[in-house]
Amino acid sequence: MSAPAEGCVQDAAQTSAVAYALHGDIAVATVNNPPVNALSLAVRSGLLAAIGRSLADPQVRALVIVGGGSTFVAGADINDFGKPYDEPTLYTIIDTLMASPKPVIAAIHGTAFGGGLELALACQWRIASPDAQIGQPEVKLGLMPGGGGTQWWPRMAGPAVALEVTTSGNPVAALQAHEWGVIDRIAEGTLLEDALAMAQDVVGGALPARDLTESTDRIRDIDPALFDDFRKKNARKWKGQLAPWKIVDCVEAACRLSFDEGFRLEKDAFSECERSYQSRSLIHLFFAERAAGKLPDVTAAPAPVATVGVVGAGTMGAGIAMSFANAGLRVTLLDSSDEALARGLKTITGNYATSVSRGSMPQARADAALACISATTNDAALADADLIVEAVFEDLAIKQSVFRRLDAVAKPGAILATNTSTLDVDAIAGVTSRPQSVLGLHFFSPANVMRLLEVVRGPRTGAATLATAMAVARKLRKIAVVSGNAYGFIGNRILAAYGREADFLLEEGATPWQIDRVLTEFGFPMGLFAMRDMAGLDVIWRIRQQENTTRPAHLRYSPIADRICEMGRFGQKTSRGYYLYDGRTPIPDPEIESLIVGVSAELGIARRDIPDAEILQRLLCAMANEGARLLDEGVALRAGDIDLVYVNGYGFPATRGGPMWWAREAGLASIRDAVAAYHRQHGDYWTPSPLLARAAAAGGDWDAAPSRGCAPAHTLPHPPTTTGSAQDA
Repeated sequence: MSAPAEGCVQDAAQTSAVAYALHGDIAVATVNNPPVNALSLAVRSGLLAAIGRSLADPQVRALVIVGGGSTFVAGADINDFGKPYDEPTLYTIIDTLMASPKPVIAAIHGTAFGGGLELALACQWRIASPDAQIGQPEVKLGLMPGGGGTQWWPRMAGPAVALEVTTSGNPVAALQAHEWGVIDRIAEGTLLEDALAMAQDVVGGALPARDLTESTDRIRDIDPALFDDFRKKNARKWKGQLAPWKIVDCVEAACRLSFDEGFRLEKDAFSECERSYQSRSLIHLFFAERAAGKLPDVTAAPAPVATVGVVGAGTMGAGIAMSFANAGLRVTLLDSSDEALARGLKTITGNYATSVSRGSMPQARADAALACISATTNDAALADADLIVEAVFEDLAIKQSVFRRLDAVAKPGAILATNTSTLDVDAIAGVTSRPQSVLGLHFFSPANVMRLLEVVRGPRTGAATLATAMAVARKLRKIAVVSGNAYGFIGNRILAAYGREADFLLEEGATPWQIDRVLTEFGFPMGLFAMRDMAGLDVIWRIRQQENTTRPAHLRYSPIADRICEMGRFGQKTSRGYYLYDGRTPIPDPEIESLIVGVSAELGIARRDIPDAEILQRLLCAMANEGARLLDEGVALRAGDIDLVYVNGYGFPATRGGPMWWAREAGLASIRDAVAAYHRQHGDYWTPSPLLARAAAAGGDWDAAPSRGCAPAHTLPHPPTTTGSAQDA
């Protein structure tokens, strides 16, 4: 913010969360609660005091509310959700603003989201900087606007706009909001000076008095079909959610009820959402994401990364190159032949063309990203790269050969990263002269779309290397989760555990389509067996064949996946896998069911009808128990890290919070008892995690029984026995 204008009277108490000053006959309340001016109790108290002070002063004709620092008011304090609200609440402030006989102008810069935006909407007028953003992101936390947002938006911008803004949670540019009528004026000069000028226009009569709660122009004679059609259009996307349905109800109510009646309905709906499982889960993930980047034992400063090499121009390598190019980094794509490079570049240009055609990326941005990518077959072209990512075939000998070559050409200090999904990072680092500069960067396919990045810390990975990788992930706008160097890391290690149980359930009486239906009804976007078909059963088969050479003979193993591959059924690519395919539509296949029944008979397993509830509990308990092992072994640092991996990389429904959160909410004592029962029934794979037992005994919270943390020297090079579920995601 600029310094006070000459002649203004500044309040002496400048250390409060809200400063008060007079600019002639206009009062200014400045919110000072860095970094984002969240609506804490101190801010709410300061705002109410400032409003009251302006009303009590006969010399004050209008009040301007503005944010100090880099933003207006970004929103409510998320730590307050689900707790009793201390007075004054935001509702008290909104009621006071709406009842004010003196005009109040909100001056918005930076962001005004959620409750911060509703604070501005309760003012009679709004002015914003050209680059400001506003929005109602509550739905992304399982919540909904609770301060009148569903009532003001339709009155100002119409119900169609209100529905899109409030159910998507996406930010809106101030210029767009001005076109809609939500922002009244765009500042042309200094925001505060233009806000003071606007206040003079209001008190001088150049801008007429108004009460937007009485405005009906945009909500009169609205066809109810608008809301019915909107619900139908989004029914699949909103499956298992509460907040978006409630939002539509409240926006619809705004078109047929008075403001006060609609606001009461909104308050009740907000309270219901605030108490919901979905909201608790999404808020958990919000804080988990912010904690994931904090590594207690890493204080090194990250090195700058401006140029990147990517080795391998296949689907994964092309997506990785796009990820870096999208962030404005120069990328050199390396492969062994011009033909391979041509295929990779064709994939890249095609992906950008698709993004432009869908409207998700402007042509200028796509052109700029493409200009960042060059291609070569010459290793020496990577000599100046700050970071080189290998994305070749999932074979240890091949990757070691690549790293020997990279070690020979890369400059001192360059980071060498492998995109392996299962292999021992230390074994790869060991063939180089710089193991301290080697780590894993496990991207998820499609790499240019998926937000998750597993950052694999080898036993010899240096602190500066790890800090740099985390900084690069932030630049790529990825959710980076650090994993220790264990087979499958976090995601594929758990996938192997619950995939194995799914295979055993097939032998015992289930079908692939029953298991997939149970998972999709729980909230997964795709079932396990349909996901395998999409990934390619031959890829998983090759990994499994390598692993089976070291599989202990006494451990149970399901041959079903092998038998399917031996039939030449490799999934969608052959139009036959666990399912038959009409295009990409999976169709249950009686031939596969007959094969499964035959395997059960060979193994002497009596098939039975398995209830859906048993299937779900067994799969989720397998996830939670394996996750607890990862925590106890030091592979994962936090339970929330595991949840982030599964929600962002494996389709676990965000509204369920992830497997570790699901277990916590279900009660760790009950999960412990279920795992113990499965251990007695099914044997070694179900050995209960010691951490699960400790956490259950310590009060039912993972944090109540500390694990070893992410041990930098930890490595588990030997894979657990899998039955076809480990895959390169």
